[in-house]
Amino acid sequence: MAEEILFVDDESVILDIVRQVFSERGKDILTAAGPMEALDIVRSNEVAVIVADNHMPGMTGIELLSRVKVISPDTVKIVMTGFADLETALEAINRAEVYRFVVKPFENEQLASLVEDALERYRLVKSIMRGDQSTMRSLVHALELKDPYTRGHSERVAEYAVLIARALGLAEDEQDAIRYGSWLHDCGKIGVSENILNYEGPLDEAEVHVIHNHPLWGADVARTGHLSRPIVNIILSHHERYDGKGYPLGLSGKDIPLEARIVSVADVYDALTTERPYRGAYSPERALEMLDSMKGTILDPEIVGCFAQAMKEKIQGGS
Repeated sequence: MAEEILFVDDESVILDIVRQVFSERGKDILTAAGPMEALDIVRSNEVAVIVADNHMPGMTGIELLSRVKVISPDTVKIVMTGFADLETALEAINRAEVYRFVVKPFENEQLASLVEDALERYRLVKSIMRGDQSTMRSLVHALELKDPYTRGHSERVAEYAVLIARALGLAEDEQDAIRYGSWLHDCGKIGVSENILNYEGPLDEAEVHVIHNHPLWGADVARTGHLSRPIVNIILSHHERYDGKGYPLGLSGKDIPLEARIVSVADVYDALTTERPYRGAYSPERALEMLDSMKGTILDPEIVGCFAQAMKEKIQGGS
C-alpha cells in the first residue's frame, strides 16, 4: 500500500489550497471534509501523515487524532488550528501524541516542509520496526544531506564509539547497541529546518529551543520503533555534559548513561576533525588535545582517556 498523506478540514477552501500546494510538488494527497470520513480513510489506507483541523463540527481534531492513534498507532499526527494556546498544545500531546502544530493562516512552503519531515519520521520508524537497517541508514544519510558539513557523520561516530566500547571491554550486544544508537543519534533533527541547522550566527531563543528539543524528538522516534533502552539513552542524552550544563535534561557525571557518554566523545571528536563553514578541520592530534581540555566539564574524563589511547594506537598502527 502507498504511504498516504491525509488532510481533514470542514472548510473546502482549505482542502483546495492544500491539494494545490502538494500538486505543485508532485504529490497527491487524500482529503476528508470531516472526522468520520477521515476515520474511514484511515481504516482502509496506509496513512503515514494526517493533518487535522482542530475546530470541526461534531468532533475536534484532537479527538479525531486520539481515535487515529488507536486505529493506526504509527501514523504521524499534526494539528491545524486558527490559534495554538498552551491548553490546546498539552491536550494534543497528552491525548493524541501530536507531532507538530500548524497555525492558520499557514505558509505553503512551511506546511509542505513540515509534512515532508513527518513523512520522513514515519518512514524511519517503520524501517526501525521492520529491522530494515539498510533503509534506516539511507534515511539517516538523507537527513545528513540537510547539512553538507555532516555528511557521513553518523557512520564515523559509530566507528569511534565502537572503538571506545571495545577498549572498555563491553560485550558484543552492548557494542551493537552503541553502533545502532550512533547511527540514529541525530534522528531528532528530522523536523529541524535547514535554516537553523546551517545558520552560521547565534540562534535566537526559539531556535535554541528547537535545537535543545531534538534529542527528545529523536528518543520518541526510537521508543515508537521499540528500540532498546541503551539506544534510546544515546539519542536522548548525547548532548548532556559531564558538568550538568548540557541538554535536554541537565544530567551530570555518572547520571548520564555510559553509552551516551561514549557517543558524546565520539560525536565531539568527529565534529572537531570535520570541516565547518567557520573553520577548517583539526588534525587528529590537535582534536585529541582539545578533547583532553574538555575532561570533567563537557566529557567524561575516563572515556576521553580511553579514546585517546585507542586512537593513538590506531594512528600509530596506520589502520
